[in-house]
Amino acid sequence: YVPSQLKDALFVGHLVTDLDSIAGAIGAADLYDGLPCRASELNSETLFAMEKWGVDVPPPIEHMVERYPAAGICLVDHQQISQVNPAIPSERIVGVIDHHALQSETIVTKMPIYLDIRPWGSMSTIIAHNYFTVGKRPSPAIAGMLLCAILSDTLNLAGPTTTAWDKMVVAILCKISGVDDINFLASQQFKAKSRDLVNLSAHQLVCGDQKVFTLKGQHFAGTLGFAVVETTDDEVIMAKKSDLIPEMVEVKADKKLDLLFVAVVNIVAMRSTLLLASGGERALAKKAFAGCLSDDQLTMDLGNRVSRKKEFIPPLTSAIRDFVMPTKEQKKNARTRRGSMLYIDPCDPSSRVQRRPSEDSEAKATAAAAPV
Repeated sequence: YVPSQLKDALFVGHLVTDLDSIAGAIGAADLYDGLPCRASELNSETLFAMEKWGVDVPPPIEHMVERYPAAGICLVDHQQISQVNPAIPSERIVGVIDHHALQSETIVTKMPIYLDIRPWGSMSTIIAHNYFTVGKRPSPAIAGMLLCAILSDTLNLAGPTTTAWDKMVVAILCKISGVDDINFLASQQFKAKSRDLVNLSAHQLVCGDQKVFTLKGQHFAGTLGFAVVETTDDEVIMAKKSDLIPEMVEVKADKKLDLLFVAVVNIVAMRSTLLLASGGERALAKKAFAGCLSDDQLTMDLGNRVSRKKEFIPPLTSAIRDFVMPTKEQKKNARTRRGSMLYIDPCDPSSRVQRRPSEDSEAKATAAAAPV
């Protein structure tokens, strides 16, 4: 079965684009005679894969919706409103190909659309399987992109979301793309993913791979942000904790989130540490994970949990059902937000997005310090 509504469609992944959403968009566009797009700029792991396989970077979806005003749009690797690029009109969505749970804030359409959602480790596994189902063979370059995406999302087939389908499809894609050693390929990818993390600012780490969920319980209804920093050396990231925690407080206020977590995941040792911005996050994390807190109460050891989709969000969703947000008096480490603004130093070779006190807050501080 080849869905006719996907022909000539624009295929695009989620905001904070990752390798699975880019590879899936490229593969789906080739399979269904459409055009691949990107929802945001690419990370270092995705750029590594595109260079390795000689694949062109897809154009921005903002340009493509204007250039092809009559084209339908198929979302790949997502279906939550908060992850959809705002340039995409909901009435133009004709399909969704995804591997995530249907939670609150899922897109709503006026007409029936094509849906292909499976509980597999990677959306690219679904695309590759669809190639084989219709008897079409992806090119070595596209097979290589899909392969890299599956290795990324399943943490080299070692993550908890990995299924037998992922393993089977990887074996076939290796044959098509000519890859003899997936362990070596995965290690190259993961090094590429970690390489740029050292030069990222606290703001970029907190906002880089962040997803927002709308959750509702008996005593709580609000938004929860959950960011993941995957790295081969978590000590380098944890050394920035004194910068990350205050930035989490700022980002939570900027985005009007009720709760915000950042998980630092070591993708080699397969372990995670959770950063906690305030008493609210700490109370919910205790209820959801029951992990050991650090002496300063700002981090929690999550042990061998590594998957946001399977091991982070589901326990938080369950815990929120009867969760009561602590009062201000109960938040021992509550912080007040300082006036601030984001900027990029033109002399910074890494073009890091950093934070500094806003002009208003500096003026107030100067006025307060001035002699009467």
